[in-house]
Amino acid sequence: MPVPTTADVMDRFNRAFVEHDRDLLTDLIADDCEMETIQPAPTGKRVVGRQACLDWWGALAADRSARFEPQEVLIAGERAVIRWHYRYGSGPSDWVSGVNVMRVRDGRITEALGFSKTAPAAG
Repeated sequence: MPVPTTADVMDRFNRAFVEHDRDLLTDLIADDCEMETIQPAPTGKRVVGRQACLDWWGALAADRSARFEPQEVLIAGERAVIRWHYRYGSGPSDWVSGVNVMRVRDGRITEALGFSKTAPAAG
């Protein structure tokens, strides 16, 4: 069976969140995967290991109260950048924009760095 390309992995990764199907993530995450989340601001949280990353992303993917909207995916070898919107409510300002910088090795995600735009605190 051929090893999935970076584009294949990113397509399936994004589908997991769009379709709220955490099972699509199962074969995508490397044992040594490391990620940095966008929350808590300003530096996020470091998540290490296949199971920890699967648990974190799986909970996000399964959340039907939110909506993930990929805007653009750029692929350069084993690297990918996903530009996205994440809607967490029904109000006009209940969303955030961001990017994930990803690395794929041998058809599995090994690194994911999340960055988002946030408004400065008022006052």
